[in-house]
Amino acid sequence: MLIKRVLNNGTIYYLKVDKKDRPLAASKSLEMLIKGKGLDSSSLLAALAGEKSKVLPPSDPGKIVCIGLNYNKHAEETNKKIPKQPLIFLKPSTAILAHGETIKLPSVSDNVHFEGELAFVIGKRATGVSSSEAMDYILGFTIFNDVTARDIQRSEGFYTRAKGFDTFAPVGPVIATDIDPEKVAIKTTVNGEVKQSSGCDDMIFKIPQLVEFISSVMTLEPGDIVTTGTPSGVGPLHKGDQVAVKISQIGTLINNVK
Repeated sequence: MLIKRVLNNGTIYYLKVDKKDRPLAASKSLEMLIKGKGLDSSSLLAALAGEKSKVLPPSDPGKIVCIGLNYNKHAEETNKKIPKQPLIFLKPSTAILAHGETIKLPSVSDNVHFEGELAFVIGKRATGVSSSEAMDYILGFTIFNDVTARDIQRSEGFYTRAKGFDTFAPVGPVIATDIDPEKVAIKTTVNGEVKQSSGCDDMIFKIPQLVEFISSVMTLEPGDIVTTGTPSGVGPLHKGDQVAVKISQIGTLINNVK
């Protein structure tokens, strides 16, 4: 199932959509939609597919938990050692940006980079979860762009300011509930030029390991977003660019830059 979240006339709806983004069912309740109890009224679906609907981030996370240096080839390109355990950091929920919205470059940085990533959305409260049970706590998978002020990151040696600016967490446009994350591929383009292209099977720590590790540190709540690291090929963004992160079986996250 592909799930999209939209705002229409002040009301948030969850939509079940097909691969061509056509709505098949709608509900104000995510739980009801997942249970197959969404409404399929043609007039309602037409209204929700219309211009008056605003695409929202696919979830409303309390926190965004990110993983650094989790692809072998990315570690190679940055000349960094393979970590012995997942490197985690947080992005504020205020950085979140929907598909189609605009990334704003901060005046204090001259070197802002894109980082296309596979992310997952937590479906139920997770604390102390074992890797063998981890997938039961995931609602589904989405696309994330871990926008980073690289010059700030390098000068400070920390991630919070470099990655925490408003608009630095583009995510969406949908959640895919029925995919094998190790069988999808990421392709990031800037103005149509391919910058990143990798299978997600190059991850150092697999998704069940990430859930186990993170939930041993902090409780993950429904709606929280967890990113899984970026493959090799990260690079700069400039005013006027359009960055697109495509993940097979999910879709394409597109954002302009100003």
